[in-house]
Amino acid sequence: PDAVVIAAAKVGGILANDTYPVQFLLENLLISTAITTSAHETGVEKLLFLGSSCIYPKHADQPIREEALLTGTLEPTNEWYAIAKIAGIKQAQAYRRQYGCDFISAMPTNLYGPGDNFHLEDSHVVPGLIRRCHDAQLADAPALTIWGSGQAMREFLHVDDLADACVLLMQQPRSAIAALVTPQCSHLNCGSGEEVRIATLAAMVAEAVGYEGELAVDSSKPDGAPRKLIDSSKLRSLGWSPRISLREGLQRTVRHFLAAQSAAHANLAYRGHAERPRLRT
Repeated sequence: PDAVVIAAAKVGGILANDTYPVQFLLENLLISTAITTSAHETGVEKLLFLGSSCIYPKHADQPIREEALLTGTLEPTNEWYAIAKIAGIKQAQAYRRQYGCDFISAMPTNLYGPGDNFHLEDSHVVPGLIRRCHDAQLADAPALTIWGSGQAMREFLHVDDLADACVLLMQQPRSAIAALVTPQCSHLNCGSGEEVRIATLAAMVAEAVGYEGELAVDSSKPDGAPRKLIDSSKLRSLGWSPRISLREGLQRTVRHFLAAQSAAHANLAYRGHAERPRLRT
C-alpha cells in the first residue's frame, strides 16, 4: 500500500479500562508495533497513527497543546490505554527521526457517530448514553443514573469530521507537515474546539432518543479528568474545520442506532421463522 491509517485500537469507557488493564495495554501495543514495523519494512510512503486526547496529563493546561504530552501524571482510570497509545505515537516519531519515514500521528478528541460500539459496559460515553436512554425508554423507567457528578467537561467530534481530517493530513506534502511538527512533537490535535458538561450531554442524548425520564448522577463513581479541551490550531491552519455540530451529530447517531436495532430484530425474527421445523403434508 501507498499509505496506512492506523485507526484500529482496543477502546472503551472508564469501566472497561478499569476492568481490562492487560487487554488495553497489550492489544494496543501489539497493534501499533506490528503495523508500524511492517509499514517501514514494506516501504509504505505515508503512515498516520491515531492517538487519543485522553492520553494527555490529567491536569494539563487548557486548551491542551501538542507539547503537553508526557509533561504530567496520567488519568489513573485509563493509564494502561494511555501508555500504549503514547508508545504508538513515539514509535511513529522514532521511525520519522531515525529513517526519515513520513510517519505522523493525529490526536483526536472524544469521537462518536454511526458504527460506534453501543455495548452497555464497554462503550464510550456517547454510545453508552444512547443505549441506556433507549433501554430506559423501552422499559418506561422513571429515571436514569449516569456515572460521576455530571460536571466533567468534554469535547466531542463526529467521526466523519475526523475522517476528513485524516484524508487532509495524508494529502499534505511532507514540507507542510514538517512546518507544524517538531522533533519533540510529531502529532497534531484534532478536535471540535467546543466543550460540554456530561450532564448537559446526557440531556441532549435523552432528547435525541426521546427519553423523558429523570436524569440523576452518581457522584460515588469517577468523573475521569475534570476537563479535556485540546488546541487544534495547527490542524486548522491547513484548512480543516469540523462541519457537524454536536446536536446534529447526536441525532444522526441515534438514527443509525435505531435503524441498526430494527434491522437486528428483523433478522432475528426472520431466522426464528426460517428455523422452525416444516411439517410434511
